[in-house]
Amino acid sequence: MSWELEVRPRKSTRYAIGSALFLVVSFVTVAILLRHSDTGVYFRPADQAAMILLGCALAGGALLLARPRLRVSAKGVWVRNVFGEKFVDWDLAKGLSFPDGSAWARIELPDDEYIPVMAIQANDRAYAVDSIRRFRALGQKYATSAEPTAEQANDVTASTDLP
Repeated sequence: MSWELEVRPRKSTRYAIGSALFLVVSFVTVAILLRHSDTGVYFRPADQAAMILLGCALAGGALLLARPRLRVSAKGVWVRNVFGEKFVDWDLAKGLSFPDGSAWARIELPDDEYIPVMAIQANDRAYAVDSIRRFRALGQKYATSAEPTAEQANDVTASTDLP
């Protein structure tokens, strides 16, 4: 399928990858050094393997923060956060907002509900603003109720001043 917009977080992905590498290297180093040092406790190869596996498990947990993604097409919007992926049809998507003080954007749904979009994060600054503008342009193109609310119109101006 061809996506008209695909967004992934930038800074948090770099931090997640760096943290995962640090965890693996640290746990492998500790596992190797504990076997050869006199600590009063006997570390066997099984203990070393468990230590390495623990580091890999923690690194896998850190890499979950690199998973968020937003994909947009004529059919609708696919939002993947840390756990799970949701599809939102254009008829349900009432817009994309970035409330003051929020770490990430959210897709507004009927009845005051929303879906967080971790792919568009405040720490990405200009990239986040560009992503929001591109999403809204596609929303006007595909959504049946493409009229932005006054709050959403103000969010574009406010989102250019991200901290």
